[in-house]
This record gives sequence, structure tokens and C-alpha cells, in this order.
Amino acid sequence: MSRLGQSHILAIGGGSFRPTPRYGFLEPSGLLRYALDLTGQDRPKLGLLATATGDDADWLLKMYGAFRTWDVEVTHLTVFPMPNVDDPQEWMLEQDVIYVSGGSVANLAALWRLHGLDEAFKEAWRAGVVLSGQSAGALCWHVGGNTDSFGPTLRPWAEGLGMLPYSCGVHYNSDPQRRALLHESIASGELPEGYAADEGVALHYVGQEFIQAVTVDPAGYAYKIERDDDGGVKEFRIEPRLLTT
Repeated sequence: MSRLGQSHILAIGGGSFRPTPRYGFLEPSGLLRYALDLTGQDRPKLGLLATATGDDADWLLKMYGAFRTWDVEVTHLTVFPMPNVDDPQEWMLEQDVIYVSGGSVANLAALWRLHGLDEAFKEAWRAGVVLSGQSAGALCWHVGGNTDSFGPTLRPWAEGLGMLPYSCGVHYNSDPQRRALLHESIASGELPEGYAADEGVALHYVGQEFIQAVTVDPAGYAYKIERDDDGGVKEFRIEPRLLTT
């Protein structure tokens, strides 16, 4: 569990993992080290979910390989063709950190609600389990954001778990559709005001409060987007803390 019993969420815009010289192998970036350090545990328990990719076995195998040299205890939760553990909520509460993959956030949310995982995640969060994830795994904790779950043209989506009462932008500097659509969706009220993260940048919340952004890319930034008085939005750039590992 996280130190001092606080409830942490680390929403990653991109860059959780990076390729290695060994073909097919990935290694976790400093963003994942930061998430693990939030637990205060010497050998944290890390739970993986790939619901957004249909519980892709190749992704899960790569993740076990990615953490092979890290001092962590890795397990995973799947829902296809049925949950792989007897009690998913009990499994969540046993973890120190949960990491959720990218993929289809719309499918992820529907399946989580079908299996009651939405409420289980909220209980784990309140109990101090650090929740993290990239792209879909970042959007899901918020009210919503923009998604390609329905096709290559992004759409606004507001069916997130809502543990964080904000919208979220991911891949903010790598996908030209994202900034304009997030601005438009917030201006219209379709999405609430919120935060966004470039590649290599993560948004750190304690409870429902945004605390800081952290980055493994010196050129990466986070952003706060608010409505203005003229029917548009104001975007404020947030300087993230550069992680050295």
C-alpha cells in the first residue's frame, strides 16, 4: 500500500516502457519506478491488467519480461474468458501498485462495470493501492477524454470511472487530433476541465488533487485546461519534474 495510507493515481500520457537492444524485450521507464516508489515498499506487489487489449497474452508476457530484473512481485488479472482469480477485489487489495495497459478505454470500462471491477478499483484506491496506467489506463480513472476506441477519428468519451473529476488528455504532443478536440470538448461542456500529458509525462494525483507532473523526457510537459469567459478554453503549461532514473 502507499505510504501514509494516501490514495495515489499516476496517469501516464505515454512512455511507460521503452525498447531494449534485445529484440522483443521492453524495459520500464522511470515513470514506473516512480509509481513503485510511491508504495514505500522494498519489494512491491505489482498487478497488471490488459483488459483494454482483450487480455492480450503477448502483452502480459512482455510485461513479465520487462520487470524480470526489478525487485517486484508481478501478477495479473484477466476477465477473458472468465476472471483468472476467485475474487478480483481481494486480488486488487493485495497489490501495492496496479498498472493498466493502453488499448480501448470504452471496451475496458464496459467490461469492468460488467464484472463489478469499477467498484473494486474504487475500494482499492481508497485502501491505498497505487493506481496507474498509460493512455486508456490513464483516461479510465477520470471522467473521460478523447479516444480512438470507435475508430481512427477521435471522439469525446465521458464514461470513465470518475474517481478523478477531470478530463484527461494523453499522447498530447504526438497525435495532432488530441489537443484541438479536447479544447472543443471542454469548451462545449461535453467534458469537464482537466489535465493533459505529453509522451513521457505522467500526472500525479493524491486523492482527487493534482499534485505534480513528472517526466522522463526533458522536452515533455503537462497542461491544465480550463474554460474561459468567451466560450473557449485557456491552456496552462505545467513544468514537470524530470526523473533521473
